[in-house]
Amino acid sequence: MTHYEDGLAVAFLLLTHFIGGGSLPIDPPQLVTAMVGDDVVLPCLLDPPPDAVSMTMEWGRADMKPRFVLVWHDGKELLTGQNEAFKGRTSLSISGLKRGDVSLKLSSVKVSDSGTYRCYLQKPNQEHLVQLLVGAASSPAISLAGLHLASSAVLLHCESRGWYPEPELLWLDAEGKLLSAGLPETLRGPDDLYSVSSSVTVEKRHRNSFTCRVQQRNINQTRETLITVPEDFFVAPAVCTPCVAFSVVFAFLFVIIVVVLLVWRRRHKITDTKTQQSLMEEERRREDLKKKEEEQKDLIQIIDLLTEQNNELIEQRDKVGEQMKKLQKQEEENEEKVDLVEKDEREKEGEKTEGKGHGLLKMRRIITENNWKLQERKEELQQLSVNLDKISKKSIDDLNRLTEKKKNLDIDVEKIKKQLEEIQRAQCLLLACFNREEGGERREDR
Repeated sequence: MTHYEDGLAVAFLLLTHFIGGGSLPIDPPQLVTAMVGDDVVLPCLLDPPPDAVSMTMEWGRADMKPRFVLVWHDGKELLTGQNEAFKGRTSLSISGLKRGDVSLKLSSVKVSDSGTYRCYLQKPNQEHLVQLLVGAASSPAISLAGLHLASSAVLLHCESRGWYPEPELLWLDAEGKLLSAGLPETLRGPDDLYSVSSSVTVEKRHRNSFTCRVQQRNINQTRETLITVPEDFFVAPAVCTPCVAFSVVFAFLFVIIVVVLLVWRRRHKITDTKTQQSLMEEERRREDLKKKEEEQKDLIQIIDLLTEQNNELIEQRDKVGEQMKKLQKQEEENEEKVDLVEKDEREKEGEKTEGKGHGLLKMRRIITENNWKLQERKEELQQLSVNLDKISKKSIDDLNRLTEKKKNLDIDVEKIKKQLEEIQRAQCLLLACFNREEGGERREDR
């Protein structure tokens, strides 16, 4: 199969996507879960199970541009039009295809692979949906965050990064009972992975073992870490006046230091938050730009295909017109022949014999019958010309509609590019402002 044939097969599927088609009644999507980096199989079984090796089928996702994950045609996977995110990661089983099993194998899955996939076959006109949920998990880390001398308590901090979807964090004691802790803090990074953290204050117990558990029920993943706090960390408060005075002074100094650190951290956190938001906004805009440019590419393919089709229709219509002119000329020549025969009959009426008269009549009848056939052929060509005009008009309407859509896409692409330029200028201004603040603080320190 040539690249030209591959292109025609993909162009046909694109036409059904843009121009529209009938919808099929389908069941709810079948849920499949996998972890980042795993290989996963998205099931799709034909009913009844025919040999599907030579069938035309499509695996795709409607939320992507282009939507093609894998296209199979005439016993071969077509690479033309495949979404770049799935290059080299998709395959079908030949032995499975022979049994009507058109399940898709997706290798080294990523978080971005999560979504609803459509398995569609032209013949026998079947469609199946599979929802893929890709998860990520990592073990939490526990650290000693501080000591409360006045209450003989210990502050523990737990953090776990690289989760998807968003997880929950729990603190448990040695008996597996939930500990009272504040709401966990959850952050989502530019890679769409979540980080979760939480702190808890614990007092001395019979068993000083504590567990930080992070879990995600949708992907059935749980990670936990155990810490055992030595008894020496739970220091009983001393009851003496000098100790109390020293504690008060120490607490006062500690409060001052904390306030200074909080003010400093708040200023820098605001800058970091603005920078992070700007980076996330830039990433979203770049994703939008990528999708728009891919849609532009698809539209250009369709417009070129329709333009070529319309040119062929115009060429066919011109050929029909030339044939009609030839028929018209031949009909006029036949009319002249009939006139000559009639004139010859009138001039030689007295001279002609009975055999010669019959010959003239026969010639006239043959010419007349020939004219009737020419007239029928002209009517057929006229009807063909009308049909070609209708098809050409429909093709031109589609071309105008898609050209207008491409024009709007061009405007959107330019708009997104300008927005990206504005975001980059804002990032430069923010970085310059941050550098000035850092320089001012260093001068104040000196």
